[in-house]
Order: sequence, then structure tokens, then C-alpha cells
Amino acid sequence: MRRVSTPAGYGEVDRADLAVATHSGTVLGRTEDNVHVFRGIPYAMPPRGPLRFQPPRPVEPWTGVRKTVEFGPTAAQPSFALPAGLDEFYPTVDGNGCLNLNVWTADLGHAGLPVMVWIHGGGFDGGGSSIYDGSRFARDGVVLVSVNYRLGAEGFLALGDGTANLGLLDQIAALEWVRDNIAAFGGDPGNVTVFGQSSGAMCAATLLAMPAASGLFRRAILQSGAGNFVQTPETARHVGQLLAEALGVQPTQEAIASASPALLLEAQMDLMPQLALRPDPRRWNGEPGARVTAWQPVVDGRTLPGRPIDLVRAGASANVDVLLGTNTEEGRLSLVPSGELEAVTEKDLATAMRLYELPAERASAIYRRGAPGAGPGDILALLQRDWWYRAPAYRLAEARAVSGVPVHMYEFAWRSPRFDGLLGACHFLEVPFVFDVLDDPRFQALTGEEPPQSLADTMHASWIAFATHGDPGWPHYDLQERTVMRFDTFASPVRDPWSAERELWDGID
Repeated sequence: MRRVSTPAGYGEVDRADLAVATHSGTVLGRTEDNVHVFRGIPYAMPPRGPLRFQPPRPVEPWTGVRKTVEFGPTAAQPSFALPAGLDEFYPTVDGNGCLNLNVWTADLGHAGLPVMVWIHGGGFDGGGSSIYDGSRFARDGVVLVSVNYRLGAEGFLALGDGTANLGLLDQIAALEWVRDNIAAFGGDPGNVTVFGQSSGAMCAATLLAMPAASGLFRRAILQSGAGNFVQTPETARHVGQLLAEALGVQPTQEAIASASPALLLEAQMDLMPQLALRPDPRRWNGEPGARVTAWQPVVDGRTLPGRPIDLVRAGASANVDVLLGTNTEEGRLSLVPSGELEAVTEKDLATAMRLYELPAERASAIYRRGAPGAGPGDILALLQRDWWYRAPAYRLAEARAVSGVPVHMYEFAWRSPRFDGLLGACHFLEVPFVFDVLDDPRFQALTGEEPPQSLADTMHASWIAFATHGDPGWPHYDLQERTVMRFDTFASPVRDPWSAERELWDGID
């Protein structure tokens, strides 16, 4: 097979592979099982040198053909100690150009297929796109795009002397790339769905409130995240000042940018214990089993004018269809594999209720009635579910429903058999079902070896139906019926599940 030389840095390419012309230059992917895959396409300039801690800049056009068959670099991030079997869920790819994306499609050219853009999670300071395989979406008529973006201080430092929310601005730049280029990959730029999980869902929900993202997507799917994690400028400056102290520099963007990426990551890790000493769920959490979340989107008044929930209540993105939901036992992912579930005491549980500003006696009665025989660790896992994920999801759904704007809700309730059945319907467990990748051994560390394929078939098809025409297959959520689709071994709509817990959190957002 004839091979051709390409410009320096682009390697050799094969004429039998697939070349697509983008606005920046031609990219070359490959066909894998009848799906065309393009990995590591740059959507903005590498944020290094003078571009570090600066808004994303358009990528410089290239001549010739750029080979895009390997995943591009992920953002710099700390190393997190994960339990055995789960250590592949923070995959990293070395390199400087983390502002890259990947495309899976089965139909190149102007086919007008729905587009889904995946924003990975990882607590705003970890994760990457390389563990997510979009081929099953492409097989079923969707153009799937996954995005890498800046994380941690590189993406969310906000000292008031530069541009805040760089990680979110990266995502907006990726969506602009999709708008300008996706038709060449078979996608419809007018039918884009942004979706993500955990901090990725929180980012997607925050995009609903950002003026610069207006018009770039038509729908949003929020899996365990509802734009609830945002910081005030004062909190962001406090975290930035602690970072500067750890680095031994002045608390300015310029001084912090002078530190090497390796030193910056070390300093980020150094400040985590300081924050954990004073748990504060409204700022960074910190109770047993909960990661300190130092880096979050910042309400800076410019890139993000206000809290996402307040702006949605005021009508932001009223023309965007929204599907959102949570898992039944979200908190068990942080408590079970680490062995902390059994170590949680009644005192720990009482402290968490106080931090969450719940009436302790009433809350304890409601949760114990809903989970008979549960220990304090089991109840803490449910509290974490509701504080971090479910209560914010209800607030966002209610904000849209009260205005008559369509919104759909779901609950993922299938319980994993892993860790002797203790893992339950934990955080992240729905992801391999949504992507229809239950055969991937990496995810079987969570799902076990025989998860129900029929559930993946149902969820995957529902997500595609929503991305295609805005209807996942069950009624809207409204304030009368409060219909939620429950995905278990069998999927069925339920009316106002967990109503007592929902009402307990009313007024707390």
C-alpha cells in the first residue's frame, strides 16, 4: 500500500485512511469496525508559554495532512490513589496540547446526523476523554465528539486579575469547532447535544448560564450534576491565595503562571489537606468519603454572570431541551472501594447533617425509614447523593418546569454486584450503560462480568432519541406528577420517587 510523506511532526499517513478537511487543515483518521474515528484533533492552540492561563486561541492552520489516530494529551492533573481495579478511571496522555477532541462517525459528508458532545468528569481536576469509546453512538446514527479541557488551577484559577473559567471557555471553543466543522464529519451543527457526568455534567449545566455558549447547543444531558458547584469570587481568591502560598509566590496570575506544571500540581495537592481541615460543603466539601473540590466554576460576573440555577430560573437557555438525573446510591463509590463505609460513625453522620444544614432529627427519621437497617455509612452515602447531585437536579428541573419549559428526569437504580454487592447503584455506574460498552473489561470493575445488556440497550437508545428529537420516551417532569424514569433491570416511569427526601431538601440550594 502506497505511503506518503507529510510535513514535519505529522508522521507518515496511509492513503487508504480517511481524510477530512476542517477549517484549520486536513485531518486523517481511520475506519474501525465500520466507524470512522479521528482522535486528538486540536480545537485550540496548546495553552503553554505565553498562552498559559489565557483564554483559548484559535488553532493555527496547517498544510498537508495531520494524522489523528491516537488520543491527544490530557490536561495536567494530580495522581490520585484509587483502589485496585478502579485505577484506569483517571487516564492520562502526556503532552502539551490538551485542547483536543475526538470524533466518531459512521457517515462522513453532509449527512445531517445528530451530534453529541461528551464532557468528561473527574472533580474539575482529573479525568480525560481517552476511556470513552464513542463507536456505539456512531454505529447508531450519532456523531459523537469527546473533549479534553484544562483542569485544576490551569482551568479554574480566579484571583481577579485575569480571565476566570478557562476550562469552561475551552469547552465553548470546542463547541465552536463543532459548529464550524462537524458537517464535514456527517453531523448537523444545528442539532448538538452537550452531555457529561459528574463535574462534566456540572460544566454542561453551567454552560446553560454562560452568554458565550448561547446558540452552540440545542440540548443538554446532565448525569449526576446540575451546575450546583460554583464558587463566589471571594472563595476563588481564597483558594488561589492558598495555592500561591504553597508555591511561595505572590497571589497573582502572572506569578502562579511562572511555576512549572509539575510544581503547580504539587502545590494543588498540598492545599487539599488545608481545606479538608475545615469542611464546608458550600465551598469544597470535605466530610468522610467526599473529595475536597477546590477548583470549580467561578461566578465572576463576566464569563459567568450568576449562579446557574438563578440564571435558569430567570430564563437562561429556555430554548435548550434538558434531560437530567442521578443514581440511587451515588455516594457509595467514594465510601465502599476505599473501605470507609464501615468506618463512618454516628458522629460523622451528625456532622454531615449539620454541614448540610438539615434538621437532624427529622432527616435521620426520613432516611432511616427509607433505608431500614442502614448503618451510618449507608445513610451518609444517601446524604452525599442528595447534597451533591439529587437535590440540585430537582432544583434545576423545578426551575424549568415552573416556567413550562420541557425537562425530563431519570434515576439509575441498577445495583452492581461488585464489592460483595455493597457498591450498589453508585456514582458513574450508568456511564458504561449509556455508552453501551458493557463488554469493556475496564468498566467491569464496576459492573461485574454479567451486567444486563438489555438495560444498556434501553438507556443508550433513550439518550439517542433525546439527542435526535428531544424526547427520550417518557413524560416531561412537572410539578404535579413529577414523573421520573427509573432505569433498573427493567425500566419504568415512577411518580415522585423519594418524595420525603426531596421535600427535606426544599429551600436548600
